[in-house]
Amino acid sequence: MASAASAPVFESLAGIRAIAESGRFKASSPFQITSSAQCSQLSIPTPSHRLLFLVVLVEKLASSGAKMVIISNSSRRSSVTMEKLKSLGFDTSCFLATITSGELTHQHLQKREDPWFAALGRKCIHLTWGNRGAISLEGLGLQVVNNVDDAEFILAHGTEALGLPSGDPLPKSLDELEQVLLLGLEKRLPMVVANPDYVTVEARNLRVMPGTLAAKYESLGGEVRWMGKPDKVIYMSAMSLAGVDAHECIMVGDSLHHDIKGANASGIASAFITGGIHAAELGLGEFGEAAGFDTVDALCSKHGSYPSYVLPSFTW
Repeated sequence: MASAASAPVFESLAGIRAIAESGRFKASSPFQITSSAQCSQLSIPTPSHRLLFLVVLVEKLASSGAKMVIISNSSRRSSVTMEKLKSLGFDTSCFLATITSGELTHQHLQKREDPWFAALGRKCIHLTWGNRGAISLEGLGLQVVNNVDDAEFILAHGTEALGLPSGDPLPKSLDELEQVLLLGLEKRLPMVVANPDYVTVEARNLRVMPGTLAAKYESLGGEVRWMGKPDKVIYMSAMSLAGVDAHECIMVGDSLHHDIKGANASGIASAFITGGIHAAELGLGEFGEAAGFDTVDALCSKHGSYPSYVLPSFTW
């Protein structure tokens, strides 16, 4: 990993246009952009305007020849993410493909071609969602158990509930889920985390995601397999879907730890959107407000993540 002293200097841009028209990122088709499709926290003044603006921006990028692959740390299948985009008004034909951490987790648990997954048992403790909708494990041949003593591994899709053998969620607080993890540590159970995000932005509030629990589990000595950003596994999958090499891609995202660090590890150029989950840390409060160079540089050094470009918001 590059040190702060040796980190490359990023270029500040007003929008994505300069990157799209640079001609730098070329594959078999004119341009490829691997995007997290995050709606930046401060991108557009109101949610409805923000969404309309993003829909138009995606169409403009597609018409300019962009090959866009959505990379998401969603714990749900790729098809669910694509349907959600369609329901929000996006023309999904603009996207070459979608790959989610939940999709990768499903594929690895189903196929078990990877030696690590092949060695996993079939009995698991399932951390899932409650109000947001429990994750189905249908078709994976897994047995969800109630007792840690009966489990062979921990599967983390959410932070609201424990999955029951019936498939229904049993609501649990974060403290209660952490107690389950402590019991898992005693048994040295490996964990598969299907959503590596630490937090997500919901109505300008930060919501705890499975990555936070997984990071604590790992810090206490637990074994964790991260199935999305910043692990290279999801970037390699996206490049395979697009049929391109690392030097032909650029990652656009608002998380230094996930989007930018993952791009660094995969040898991919990146564009950091400052008006997203790091907006408060950067002292930003207005739409389109640009963060100071020194402030951004210090935050990047703190996270050990170094973008190629920095943009206030995901705009043209």
